[in-house]
Amino acid sequence: MYDAVVGPFVQYGFMQRALLGSVVLSVSCAPVGVFLMLRRMSLTGDAMSHAILPGAALGFLLFGLDILPMTIGGLVVGLVVALGSGLVSRFTVQKEDASMAAFYLISLAVGVLLVSWRGSSVDLMHVLFGSVLALNDEAIGLIVSIAAVTFLAVGFCWRGLVAECLDPLFLRSVSRIGGPVHFLFLVLVVLNLVGGFQALGTLLSVGLMMLPAVAARFWSNDVRTLCLIAIAIAVVSSLGGLLLSYHASMPSGPHHHARRGRLHPVRIFWSKRRACERAPVAPP
Repeated sequence: MYDAVVGPFVQYGFMQRALLGSVVLSVSCAPVGVFLMLRRMSLTGDAMSHAILPGAALGFLLFGLDILPMTIGGLVVGLVVALGSGLVSRFTVQKEDASMAAFYLISLAVGVLLVSWRGSSVDLMHVLFGSVLALNDEAIGLIVSIAAVTFLAVGFCWRGLVAECLDPLFLRSVSRIGGPVHFLFLVLVVLNLVGGFQALGTLLSVGLMMLPAVAARFWSNDVRTLCLIAIAIAVVSSLGGLLLSYHASMPSGPHHHARRGRLHPVRIFWSKRRACERAPVAPP
């Protein structure tokens, strides 16, 4: 048992870095995913994860597989796409979801073309799917920095984020912080997507946010409790995904998400059963 569960993390430094990066990302991304889910912006997060690809690809084109240029490029382009889609929906007849879909499809195509132009198929797979087992000290430092910024921002603006999430019209009617809070939230989403990109690539990074949040929704209705449950699910599934990928010699990123989603039908059945048990019985 020790050799199967603890041994890989004791013997190998790359497993230790992968575990540290996965745990920090889980703690940082899961609360952001809860807010995305409660705002009904789950697919928007998926679109924004694709939107960072051109910036990361441009950094790769100019500097190779260097973390800092790819991170800055992904952050800048992700914010431009998020703000651009909002401006298009505000000043045109097009809805925000439609403009976001158009932006992310264009971004995905441009990013793949940029990586394919100078890189190989291996480079393209690295950018799209990442490799949590290849995290180095520089990537760990970046992930920890993003997690620290996320915690400070969420802690400082907790009331505003919850109010803007549950009743944005009320918040805008009683305060002027609705717009700044929404912009801050978009920045946090892009930041955590960029952090997740280091480990899981652009295509799978949003799973760190959404799968634990969706799973936690079956167990609680309180926002704070939802965040804690989502963090716990993300950490446990990350540990299990790393161990399974190590022993099965398979890609670690898909194992992370498969581990999180494997029990999803069970959670749906369990929540349905609990709802039926709580439902009032009609009098005869």
